[in-house]
Amino acid sequence: MLLGVNIDHVATLRNARGENEPSVLQAAKICVDLGVNGITAHLREDRRHIKDDDVYSLKNDLKCRLNLEMAATDEMQKIALSLLPHACCIVPEKRMEVTTEGGLDVFSQQKRMCDFVKPLVDAGIFVSLFIDPEEKQVEASFKTGAQFIELHTGSYSRAFATSLEEAEFIKLKKSALFAQHLGLQVNAGHGLNYLNVSRMHEIPDIHELNIGHSIISRAVFTGLEKAVCEMMNLVYKN
Repeated sequence: MLLGVNIDHVATLRNARGENEPSVLQAAKICVDLGVNGITAHLREDRRHIKDDDVYSLKNDLKCRLNLEMAATDEMQKIALSLLPHACCIVPEKRMEVTTEGGLDVFSQQKRMCDFVKPLVDAGIFVSLFIDPEEKQVEASFKTGAQFIELHTGSYSRAFATSLEEAEFIKLKKSALFAQHLGLQVNAGHGLNYLNVSRMHEIPDIHELNIGHSIISRAVFTGLEKAVCEMMNLVYKN
């Protein structure tokens, strides 16, 4: 199991002053130098944190494995085909949400998602669909031609250490196993932190966890290098 670090909230902090600090590129370099599998950056339609210049700098200056999170819009598809990141993760977006609130409903828009995914795959980009852990969403994702899914772990993360934890965890595990049976690679992320991430080891063959907010939050107190190393120790443990 690998770790990808989402650096969106480095940009959130930078944008609070409208200036240049802290540097998104420098933060990504620290993570990459420590040995994380890649960097995730969500270029939202409203550009509330990551900006266009950020993703081009990450791709061109750092030469890292860049996972571009984006909505399924014509604008974002055009940017992805210009940028050619290692991977794209297609997520839902709502203008008023604080962060991504749930998975993409691939099942109800399967034809549209097939048409959206194909040019990205044809360009050599690995495509992941960010979905809730539901069998119908897994199967619909498989039919789009995407090579990956990313399971939305938000419900599990909120339920952790409550009576609902086991039920939410079982949904994740069953969905992961079903996806792997179909031939999909499985990533997971959203709300994972230093306490609840350990159970992801109970799900066989998860490829990568994408974690951001928890790492950047801890970095305020410990520094980014220590925060990333602590999470790497939890994710990479045997």
